[in-house]
Amino acid sequence: MRLSPTILVIPTGIGCDIGGFAGDGIPVAKLLASASGCLITHPNVMNGGSLSDIDERIFYVEGYSLDKFAKGEIGLKRVNQQKIGIIFDCGIEKDLLVRHLQVADACIATLGINIDSYVMTEESMNVVIENQLPGISGGYIKNPSTLIKAGEKLIKRGITAIAVVSKFPEEKNINELDLYREGKGIDPIAGAEAIISHLISKFFKIPCAHAPALDPIQIKEDLDPRAAAEEIGYTFLPSVLRGLSKAPDLVDLSNSCERITLSAQEVEFVVVPSGALGGEAVLACMERDINVIAVKNKCILNVDNKKINYPNILEVDNYFEAAGILLCAR
Repeated sequence: MRLSPTILVIPTGIGCDIGGFAGDGIPVAKLLASASGCLITHPNVMNGGSLSDIDERIFYVEGYSLDKFAKGEIGLKRVNQQKIGIIFDCGIEKDLLVRHLQVADACIATLGINIDSYVMTEESMNVVIENQLPGISGGYIKNPSTLIKAGEKLIKRGITAIAVVSKFPEEKNINELDLYREGKGIDPIAGAEAIISHLISKFFKIPCAHAPALDPIQIKEDLDPRAAAEEIGYTFLPSVLRGLSKAPDLVDLSNSCERITLSAQEVEFVVVPSGALGGEAVLACMERDINVIAVKNKCILNVDNKKINYPNILEVDNYFEAAGILLCAR
């Protein structure tokens, strides 16, 4: 059976019923990878706090780089293993830093992941959570230069993939956090996380993913299972390191003759929530007449095909139907 390379996008921080929580998009990714034989998706789908899964058919590509891939600017190259470096925000308290270093040690000893070294930022990154639009997660960092300087140190050591762990402020809107934990709201820190990983990807053009450093929160009994993966450990770093360990190299197609495993020209489908058709990767695929499968996956956005009016679109009720289309295509 031939491959049908497919991009799966579930945007960060818009409260998707599936993929808007802690690794709850992983079963969907595995289903579509099985159906298509080759899936390209981003950390928001695959990261699950203390839990994750690896599938050789899935390319783990940070969101900014996924946009570049969809535009045909970079290609993906499989690797046996990435050489990972970790950037820690110097604002992380000592005990919490030790917990994260223990995660790195555990991943080396238990999973055989190649984590070469880590650096501390010279100054605090000063992450700000700022959700200006109702129902959409947002934020920024006040000191991006210290993050870039830390990345430069790792690049000089021959690092090929970067994990970032930044100190996040205490959640001021407890009601918003409780709604998320109950499965009724958005991930309040997702937007700021995306800014951090986008910045590293843009400057260094290597695989990257982010894990927040948060103080433990009070136990909650009426927890939604979709949020539970973030509650069972001290850090969210394990899934990031596991995802980055096999993340593909990003090859600039404008000035490289390097052989690649996959190019955007080979992609046949992009799967996306039906209300979130306005993202860069999806629009780039539309420009090249790639088939879009729009899945009913409720979110705060309402950018549907009535607004886009794209002819090559298949609207389905769930991801099982999307998988069926991919199987038929193969």
